Amino acid sequence: MRKKIIAGNWKMNMTPTEAVKLCETLKPLVKNEDVDVVFCVPAIDIIPVAEAVKGTNINVGAENLYFEDKGAYTGEVSADMLLDAGVKYVIMGHSERREYFHETDADINKKLKKALEKGLIPIVCCGESLEQREQGICFDFVRMQLKIAFQGVSAEDAKKVVIAYEPIWAIGTGKTATADQAEEVCKAIRDLLTELYGSDTAEAIRIQYGGSMNAGNCKELLAKPNIDGGLIGGASLKPDFGSIVNYNK
Repeated sequence: MRKKIIAGNWKMNMTPTEAVKLCETLKPLVKNEDVDVVFCVPAIDIIPVAEAVKGTNINVGAENLYFEDKGAYTGEVSADMLLDAGVKYVIMGHSERREYFHETDADINKKLKKALEKGLIPIVCCGESLEQREQGICFDFVRMQLKIAFQGVSAEDAKKVVIAYEPIWAIGTGKTATADQAEEVCKAIRDLLTELYGSDTAEAIRIQYGGSMNAGNCKELLAKPNIDGGLIGGASLKPDFGSIVNYNK
């Protein structure tokens, strides 16, 4: 049985002071030993958040990393820096990074390999636009994203990865894929993983749904057999996040 994983993606929100206050609010609300809980926070918040959640069930995640260990890469953050600061998970390939900062599938592949090499747990994002869905190429597009992302990654390492399916048209728009639509794509992702690595590996990999998951729809989404958690945006900055983490109570 795959353990559910609920991760908050704070995006570019919360000063360090605000982040610590939010942690104090959320800590008692997100206690659930049946679920892996992750706060993926802006780089400047990582150290104060890691300190604020010590001794709790909350894991700290980063929103990005660079694929080189060190050097003249002004503004970037390395895997070693994240590890030393207390990070366990790292998001990569989010649609906002792809759209605004022109990250490619090949970039995501490099980041994925670096994260695995260093012992970080990658959360690899994928997902189609509304236009791609209406054109009937949703599955082809998501398969392409993931096939490139996982190039050269062994089955043993692939088991450590979390995949987040985030339909771009449902991120921050208030629109949510129906539970059946989300399950359909998550099932297609698992089918691809079976093609790449075999059924044992595919069954071990956790697949999240991200795209306006909230306290009202999380139970239906998380009841689906191929949805193993959520990557939560705006709702992760509110007390409602606790309701999502405790969907099973």
